[in-house]
Amino acid sequence: MKIGFIGCGNMAQAIISGLVNNKMFGPDEIIASDKSGAALSAAKEKYGIHTTTNNSELVLESEVILLAVKPQVISGVISEIADTVGEQKLVISIVAGQSIANIQKMFGRDIKIVRTMPNTPALVGEGMTAMCYGSNVTELEAGYAAKILGSFGKVETVSEDIMDAVVAVSGSSPAYVAMMIEAMADAAVLKGMARSQAYKFAAQAVYGTAKLIMETGRHPAEIKDMVCSPAGTTIEAVRVLEETGFRSSIMEAMTACAEVSSKL
Repeated sequence: MKIGFIGCGNMAQAIISGLVNNKMFGPDEIIASDKSGAALSAAKEKYGIHTTTNNSELVLESEVILLAVKPQVISGVISEIADTVGEQKLVISIVAGQSIANIQKMFGRDIKIVRTMPNTPALVGEGMTAMCYGSNVTELEAGYAAKILGSFGKVETVSEDIMDAVVAVSGSSPAYVAMMIEAMADAAVLKGMARSQAYKFAAQAVYGTAKLIMETGRHPAEIKDMVCSPAGTTIEAVRVLEETGFRSSIMEAMTACAEVSSKL
């Protein structure tokens, strides 16, 4: 079985890396297309995959097609490949903001479509991906799609009506977390720590806290309370964060993010 990637940017290459590293597909079973010759050359050199600039050729050679292009160009891509996507081919979309119904409409007929929203930690095998799928996708096909998506991190099946929330809490959130790490490092530098060391301390603290929550199942508030000693340094920091609207800022940012996603 072959899988074809229409679009070979960072996210597509993260998925390709996961598939190759986990031996789900061999390099000879993966084909990618992209308008950027540089992206194709880099992917071919790094992973040993096949490449093409012809999307229709890619579809004909693949049983699974992964759409990894920008929302602005998806209509043109689908019009180019619609006639070659047979009823047995499985299409996986990582195109932001495009519902299953919209994609079906662009194809002009029902196809087997899985809609997903991965995030950039997929680049290091720690992605978080949400997926939902059309009514004509079988449970076996959905399981196969989940296996593909699980090759570069964790995957959860969700109802399509919460996909905008997924964009806010997972798809876009690496940006918020990166900003927090940068701010933490800036504060450490202000107090005399070397920049490189500050980033390491801040990033490891975030990574370790996330791992603690994931592996123990403890509520985030419980982790916070574990660190907050009476009249101590941490509770004072928490007080300032509450005073300056830390939680509210995050919630407002995510709400705005979800609203933009719903309008794509």
